[in-house]
Amino acid sequence: MDYGRPIRFGCFLIPDATVPLRALEVATQADDLGFDLIGVQDHPYQRRFFDAWTLLTAIAMRTKHVTVFPDVANLPLRPPAVLAKAAASLDVLSGGRVELGLGAGAIWDAIKAMGGPVRKPGESVSALEEAIQVIRLMWSGERGVRFDGRFYQLAGVHGGPVPAHPIGIWLGAYKPRMLALVGRLADGWVPSLGYLKPQDIDAANERIDEAAAAAERDPSGIRRVVNVGPLSADELASLALEHGFDTFIVGEAGMERFAAEVAPTVRELVAAGRAAR
Repeated sequence: MDYGRPIRFGCFLIPDATVPLRALEVATQADDLGFDLIGVQDHPYQRRFFDAWTLLTAIAMRTKHVTVFPDVANLPLRPPAVLAKAAASLDVLSGGRVELGLGAGAIWDAIKAMGGPVRKPGESVSALEEAIQVIRLMWSGERGVRFDGRFYQLAGVHGGPVPAHPIGIWLGAYKPRMLALVGRLADGWVPSLGYLKPQDIDAANERIDEAAAAAERDPSGIRRVVNVGPLSADELASLALEHGFDTFIVGEAGMERFAAEVAPTVRELVAAGRAAR
């Protein structure tokens, strides 16, 4: 299962606030090494972490080429209309270098401790579906936008700014209903290996593709982004050629070697595999 999309690589950056400038130094290095993306986890209740959006903004202003994204934004603690404004603002300021990873929520006790809502699994998915609609309405630039949902409402708000490019909404999804939501409404899927078991990958892709087809969408238009551990070039190429992933987010350790040796080899292996077909 290969959707034929270009292969991209990113770095999963630790938002450690105890060493204030380290994250920015790592981000600058990743940009210089030619990484395509920098992802930052969003756990506002973690006292040792920077706020993800503040850090992403600082990174975008320090770099020239790399795209930044929350991997993934904690929706229960970020109202979607305000989140849309933040993402669009940074996209404009960075010249179109922002994507939006979204999650339905997890670690509910910590979310509650920070004043956020505690939702049942079904409610969290429904809230995420509404949020996607709200975010896109806010990006439309239209005036007097209204939305009357169960979890979120807009009562005549003026949308804007309009993003500098069509920001992709990528969902961190694992279970059937979330995977179907990726296929119906999202622009990308961003799971993490470990939470996503190897034996479940193909079934997850099929669920996404079936939902996309039912919504009259092209499944190949949905990006497949995955957070991975220290895998070999052969293993990463297999994830692309056999399991449909096109973008690989790796950890900070060994970035130089990965950029110089692993990433080019993966691209060569994938190109050869595609040519052979």
